[in-house]
Amino acid sequence: MATPASHRSPFALALSVIVVSADSGPTLRDCVRGVLASTLPLELILVDNNSHDGVPEAIERAHAHDARLKVIYNYRNLGFGPAVNLAAKQAHGQALMILNPDCLLQQGDLQRLLALLSGQPRAGLIGAVVCDAEGRPDPASWRRDPLLQRSLNSLLGRPGEKINIEREIPSEVVEAEAVSGAVMLMPRAMFQRLDGFDEDYFLHCEDLDLCRRVRDLGYQVLLAGDVRVQHGKGSSSRHRPVFVSRHKHRGMWRWFRKHDPAARNPLTAGVVWLGIWAHFLLQIPGQLWRLPRKRGAQRATGSE
Repeated sequence: MATPASHRSPFALALSVIVVSADSGPTLRDCVRGVLASTLPLELILVDNNSHDGVPEAIERAHAHDARLKVIYNYRNLGFGPAVNLAAKQAHGQALMILNPDCLLQQGDLQRLLALLSGQPRAGLIGAVVCDAEGRPDPASWRRDPLLQRSLNSLLGRPGEKINIEREIPSEVVEAEAVSGAVMLMPRAMFQRLDGFDEDYFLHCEDLDLCRRVRDLGYQVLLAGDVRVQHGKGSSSRHRPVFVSRHKHRGMWRWFRKHDPAARNPLTAGVVWLGIWAHFLLQIPGQLWRLPRKRGAQRATGSE
C-alpha cells in the first residue's frame, strides 16, 4: 500500500523520538502530546528512570490506543545516556531524535530537521535553538568545546573565546562544535557507530561528548538556526539541585580528562579537579537555601 503524502518524510522508515523522564512533571504530558500530534511516520519511546510522580503511567493509559508510543520503565535511575542507549536498541527509525521531556516540538520543526538531515550527507548530528517561554534563545544552543581556557574565560568573565558563542544566533543553518542536548537529531547508523552515549556520564556533558565524537569521525554538527523549540526548566533539577549539580560537575571532570589536551599535564589536571569540586561545594548552601522557596512557589501555582 502506498504511503499517503501527509505521512511521507525524507526517511523511508519511521523517525524514532526518544524521551527520558525522571520525575519530569506535567511538562512531560505536553511533550508527548506534541510529538504524537504529528502525522509523520514516527514512534515515540519514553524511557522512565524510576519516577514517583505517576506521570509516565498516566501518559501510557491516556495513549493506550496509539501503537506509536512505547514506555520503558526502569526501576532505578540509570542516568540519561544509558536510558537513551536502551531505547535506541529498540528503535526502528532510520533517524533518532533525542528530546528533553520539557520541550514542545511542532510538526513543522520535525519536518525541517528531517529535511536538513536528508539533504546534508556529512551531517552527523543536527540541533535546534531552544528557547524559553518568552522566545529567548538559550546560549547553550550554540557552543564550543569546553576546553580549559574557554571555561576559565566563561567562569571569570574574561575576554577571549568562551564556551557559548556570544553573538546572535543566525536564522540559518550553521556549523557548530556543540549544540544543546535538549533537541538532537542524527542518523541511527551514526548513533550505532558511536556506540551511543558514553555511559560513564550520568547526567550532563554527555551531549558535548557526543558532539565531539561525531566531529572526530569527520562529520558535521549543525545548528538549525531557523528551528526554535520551546524548552522549559527541568523538574528534576528543581527538586534535586544538589544531586543534579554533583553529576554535572562529575560530567565536567570526565569531559576534561577525555578530550582536553590540558589534562595530559598531571599538575594542571589536579588543579582542575580541585577547582571543579570546590565549585560544586560552594554552590550547595545556596541550592539548599533556595529549595524550600521553590517548592513553596510550585505549591502556590499548582505546578508540582
